Amino acid sequence: MERKKEKRLTDAFSIYSIVVRQFLLMVRRRLSDLNAKKNQRLKRERKRQRISIRTSFDHLLLFSFCMLYPIGKLLVFRSNLLITSFGVFNLMAAYASYLRLARLGTSSGVNLSTLRSITCPQPTFDRTLFDHHDIRSSSSMFRQSHARLISQLVKTNGKRLHLVDTLALVRSLEAQGLPSKQAEAITGAITEVLNDSLGVVSQLVVCKGEMQKAEMTQESNLSKFKSEINSSLDHHFSLLQHENEKLRNDIERIRTDIRHEIDKVTAGQRLDLNLEKGRIRDELTNQNAETSNLTNKLDREIHTLRAQLEAAKYEVIKYCIGTLVSISAVGLAVLRIVM
Repeated sequence: MERKKEKRLTDAFSIYSIVVRQFLLMVRRRLSDLNAKKNQRLKRERKRQRISIRTSFDHLLLFSFCMLYPIGKLLVFRSNLLITSFGVFNLMAAYASYLRLARLGTSSGVNLSTLRSITCPQPTFDRTLFDHHDIRSSSSMFRQSHARLISQLVKTNGKRLHLVDTLALVRSLEAQGLPSKQAEAITGAITEVLNDSLGVVSQLVVCKGEMQKAEMTQESNLSKFKSEINSSLDHHFSLLQHENEKLRNDIERIRTDIRHEIDKVTAGQRLDLNLEKGRIRDELTNQNAETSNLTNKLDREIHTLRAQLEAAKYEVIKYCIGTLVSISAVGLAVLRIVM
């Protein structure tokens, strides 16, 4: 009986342990699934954030390149133009005047060999002007001086100032032996070439006010773009924080639900164990009562059997003695008859 009780208890505890293990495995799987989903969401949000930051940064770079490239190109062109303006301007003027004089010489019969002694020597480019250190040191001075020079030379009413003293040039040409008409034609051609080259330079160079306006517009656009990027980043961060709070609340709710379910399961298992223990105890008491009744019945039957055996013994002894006495009497009678 005790072995049966122990076996039932061990079976009940094994069943309970199996149920608890299965429940714990289910809870662990659920938690692992939730953690995996959370990690996937976080990875997706981080990926979206990185993509949005990259796209915004790419847009910023593209916008800044598109807006600053013309300005940089214009500044580079302006600096190069300002640095080389003296030599290029003189070279252009000399070449144009040479062509005009060649045309005039062919039309009026002027000998160009006489002009070689009159004209200034051909300007050569000094490579030291293009030195990087000299460009840095003198770029600001060139910008200010040449911007003022061009703005002073080109007037708003269409009239231009004379860059060359025409009277002195005419007198020098006449002193070299040229007639007055040819000297005046040469000076007119030189002044026209200089004025045309000055007009080209004035069309290429941008004034300081327009540059400042362009810089201000670029700065305003950049500030607007920065504010938009900051607002979008703040919006994305707020959305991420809201999603994180939602995930935390969901995790806490799931934890409370799991704890409640675990408490329910443990309470149900304890109740089942207590009921099983009570039932087993009742069965044990019933079995003890039945065994006691059976032992009493067996004792009674044994006593009755013993009494019956004793009575049968006495009867057997009695019948044996009677038979022996009768046999002995018959034998004596037979002996008497024989004798």
